[in-house]
Amino acid sequence: MSNNSRNEVVRMLILETDEPHPDTVATRGRFGDILGNLFAKAGREHNPPLGIETDMHYVVEDGSKDAGHVPTIEEIPKGTTAILITGSMYDAHGDDEWILKLVKLLRALWHERPQMRFSGICFGHQLLCRMLGGTVEPHPENDWELAHTKIELTEIGRRVFRTEEPSLHLHQMHQDQVTSAPSAQTTDLLDLKDDVHIWGRTEHTFVQGVYLRDKLFTSQGHLGFDEKMVKRQVDMRKANGVIEDSDFAEERKETAELEHDGLIVAAAILRFFHGEDHGIY
Repeated sequence: MSNNSRNEVVRMLILETDEPHPDTVATRGRFGDILGNLFAKAGREHNPPLGIETDMHYVVEDGSKDAGHVPTIEEIPKGTTAILITGSMYDAHGDDEWILKLVKLLRALWHERPQMRFSGICFGHQLLCRMLGGTVEPHPENDWELAHTKIELTEIGRRVFRTEEPSLHLHQMHQDQVTSAPSAQTTDLLDLKDDVHIWGRTEHTFVQGVYLRDKLFTSQGHLGFDEKMVKRQVDMRKANGVIEDSDFAEERKETAELEHDGLIVAAAILRFFHGEDHGIY
């Protein structure tokens, strides 16, 4: 299959790098379920419909009785055409053993399965950029970007999202960020012809997502979060002491009820998985 041919059905493996709040699991399932359902909806609403089959695998090897497992490349079926890495409470710039194993796996897949396409959300976005030599680090003032957030689109962003609007909105839940995007100068996995584009920016985070034709499409913002999930995630981080400014957190939680564009972003990533937007570069 050439890179510009259309896939009839995308077979996506979601690598789960965290677990949702138990109340979220009870009502919406795991992160893989939530994202799988979102992409399936995007596929049904496309004209003509775009097919997607989703599997999921929990990868956090934390030593607990419910610990996950970072698969080897041999354990990933050859029919898998897309990989998506979820958000996580862990630091994508960290050196936890399972994170380093995951980076090694992604490098191997990138190199050995050239037809595979990659996406990541929040932690996943940051980890893929790290894998390609980009810089990931905490916000210089340790500020958080939380809940409903306006993202200013670049020209490539308007093209991949098929919109004339200057911006879109996604829920955010992060302090770490990509501060320099990957390029051929940062990794041996990219050539000089590989243009990694930044598709959106906010005042807090300059790199809200990256796009590389036929290969990479990531998002710092969360596609599948709803109001209840946002509020639970903020409360969990407050309880853990990670978010210290309670007034700011409560203020941002109030925006969780606002409409966001997660389905629009999922639809764009699904078109990318299918090779439909090969002409965008």
